[in-house]
Amino acid sequence: MRCPFCAHDDTQVKDSRPTEDGASIRRRRQCEGCGARFTTFERVQLRDLTVIKKDGDRQPFDRSKLERSVAIACRKRPIDPARVERMVSGIQRQLETSGENEVKATRIGEMLMDGLRALDTVAYIRFASVYKDFTEAQDFRDFVGSVAEAVEE
Repeated sequence: MRCPFCAHDDTQVKDSRPTEDGASIRRRRQCEGCGARFTTFERVQLRDLTVIKKDGDRQPFDRSKLERSVAIACRKRPIDPARVERMVSGIQRQLETSGENEVKATRIGEMLMDGLRALDTVAYIRFASVYKDFTEAQDFRDFVGSVAEAVEE
């Protein structure tokens, strides 16, 4: 593991333990070069996934993009971070166990929308406004109206 402070290639693991949800390993490391300490997290990766964007571009799957999108949608909402982490891990696990090496970005977006709908209505609407590219206030009214109808049923 390369040191993030001095870029030295040799670091030593000082402590390892599983995270609370058991989905990853937390490791405290110390750089042999500068002596700085830092933390890394290791996760199981079942397969290399490629995401096919709307324009046909292909990119490697990046979990941090999912986490960042969800964090933006959930900003300033009373949502337990552990629930968000479980949702993102669940989506990643579904993608990795689907048997496909390539997945369309729209499928990931729909999975995120479904997860956010169950997590928090406001976060769901925030994400949808960007994902569905709302351009005017009427788009919001229509979408919020359909969400309100679904909640009442």
